Amino acid sequence: MFVRGLAMKSMLKSILQKIPLIGQYYQIEELTAKYGPKAIRTQQELFLQQLRREARYADPRHLIHFEHQTYSQNGEDGIVEEILRRIGVRNRTFLEIGTGSGLQCNTAMRLAQGWSGWWVEGNPRAPRKMRRHFANALDSGQLQVINALVTAENIGALLAEHGVPDEVDLFSLDVDRNTYWIWNALTQFRPRAIVIEYNASYPAGVDWKVEYDAAKWWNGTHYYGASLKALELLGKSFGYSLVGCESTGVNCFFVRDDLVGDRFLGPFNSETHFEPPRYFLTRLEGHPRGFAD
Repeated sequence: MFVRGLAMKSMLKSILQKIPLIGQYYQIEELTAKYGPKAIRTQQELFLQQLRREARYADPRHLIHFEHQTYSQNGEDGIVEEILRRIGVRNRTFLEIGTGSGLQCNTAMRLAQGWSGWWVEGNPRAPRKMRRHFANALDSGQLQVINALVTAENIGALLAEHGVPDEVDLFSLDVDRNTYWIWNALTQFRPRAIVIEYNASYPAGVDWKVEYDAAKWWNGTHYYGASLKALELLGKSFGYSLVGCESTGVNCFFVRDDLVGDRFLGPFNSETHFEPPRYFLTRLEGHPRGFAD
């Protein structure tokens, strides 16, 4: 029975490895097991140093120079810090939709700095995991958790029900398949800065988004979310400028038009800021991301 179980596990892994994005993460996992996280991290840093020397990154306003990881998946923490330094902070509040346990997300760093806000996560097990690490913030009301599956139809009512204001300093959105359509539904929401996942499988000039289906989730393939161009155009229709992407080609960043000025590198389009999929740069966890004793 044990041997049969191992065979089934091996067969399942071989199937998953053939799914494009999941396969790439398995490759990273295998390289880490072979060479160790420190060796892989060193190679990643060397690659990034070389990348930043390219002519397209010569302007010191380019956000790729500010990448840093504390709780974010990649370098988002550092980029967000720099964006907020340039535009200023008003009320030290955040909203993040799609947080997992909260230990690897784009607003945990703000929480650690004393900000307050809302996390929205559909996994019914998430609140219990959050309680282990964020009990103080939850008990004090600094952090509020909305445990619900988000759709384009219910997102507005969910935020209103939990008292989320129309303006927060930072909004992060990553729900895999339907990310574009959730943002599209937030017509009255006016955050100052936005972090949103884009689908880097599509080239810079291609306007593409997945067909909306509230009942479907990411299937592990390239069929999810929206291209950077599609998000650029949607953001523009809401009064937001695309100001950059991080080096792995996972997340892009928007700033509300009235806050942009000459603080960021233009033109504010996908052709200027597109980063291709470099999932081999996904940051490796060298130590547990504990939030409290």
